Amino acid sequence: MGSCFSARIRADGPRQEGPSSRYGSIDERNTSSRRSFSPAPLTPRKDSGILESTNLKSFSFNDLRVATRNFRPDSVLGAGGFGYVFKGWIDEHTFKAAKPGTGVVIAVKRLNQEGLQGHKEWQTEINYLGQLYHPNLVKLVGYCFEDEHRLLVYEFMPRGSLENHLFKGTGHFQPLSWNLRMKVALDAAKGLAYLHGPEAKVIYRDFKSSNILLDANYNAKLSDFGLAKDGPKDGKSHVSTRIMGTFGYAAPEYIATGRLTARSDVYSFGVVLLEMITGRRVLDKNRPNGEQNLVKWARPYLSSKRRVLQVFDARMEGQYSTSAALRAAILAIKCVAKEPKYRPTMDQVVKALEQLQLQEEVQKHHGTCAEDYSGKVVSYSDPSPSPISA
Repeated sequence: MGSCFSARIRADGPRQEGPSSRYGSIDERNTSSRRSFSPAPLTPRKDSGILESTNLKSFSFNDLRVATRNFRPDSVLGAGGFGYVFKGWIDEHTFKAAKPGTGVVIAVKRLNQEGLQGHKEWQTEINYLGQLYHPNLVKLVGYCFEDEHRLLVYEFMPRGSLENHLFKGTGHFQPLSWNLRMKVALDAAKGLAYLHGPEAKVIYRDFKSSNILLDANYNAKLSDFGLAKDGPKDGKSHVSTRIMGTFGYAAPEYIATGRLTARSDVYSFGVVLLEMITGRRVLDKNRPNGEQNLVKWARPYLSSKRRVLQVFDARMEGQYSTSAALRAAILAIKCVAKEPKYRPTMDQVVKALEQLQLQEEVQKHHGTCAEDYSGKVVSYSDPSPSPISA
């Protein structure tokens, strides 16, 4: 398994310094961790392979060139394996290029022809985001398919990615408060729950902090659907596929077998929830041995009521109650359970986060902080035993 694993999902290499990613839809950290693939065929298609049912604007390359001021370097929002993301402006009625500072702000992702992520992922993203609509999915406005040019046009997310707010924490990106982190977690969970639900039946496969974007009001939306897959059909329990994703976020059973299920996304959600709780990256080779892998390091702490608060991000100190912290820890450790059957569904995750938010509101109203107002931790139906011990 080792050689097969290293060939398909590779750990992040040294971080490359480049344009700061304020938009965040391009993963800056893992240009070597993803490769293009052949998505399951969808019909009917246009000649370009785009679903005919997509309700997207087809842009000319010249319009996007003008909208981004000829893809000027000072318009760059981020960079990654796909290419660059540029800031641009278009008229809200005609969709033609507008002067900077007028009309509607957009983010334009331009495919690098020499990049690892190619036409297939570009096409997959169009086919999914062209059909899926939810408040917690980033809106795809349109695309450009002209000669050798492949571009995607998104709504602009002014506060960038969750990753930047968690791990940069200076200048443009400020550390998020406990309440904002739990709000972002709930928003992202709702997005995943929608994807897993009966309307979409999609496995996201690339859930990570760099793919969670924030609007001006810190509403979170999932972006980058290049690795998305249709869920299992005809009574099957899983989808067998090439192992794709980002090292550290991918579920262990998926890495071992290539069998993809919705619970694989739940594991990835748990990893991101751990990042929000601890303020640590999923993989950090700059930390001492034993602390470089977030899940392995945090698991013993999360299993103990006496030690759990030791792993919480010090920047949030005093912002949460002990009972809220325990609820979040319980949820995180359930999501990253080694056995998929012990993980909650995303609907259960949404319910748990809503209850946590309700608890915080009630405690604030009554001025209680030390313990849960109900005297017990909210739970949900799950075959696994309680993961928190004294």
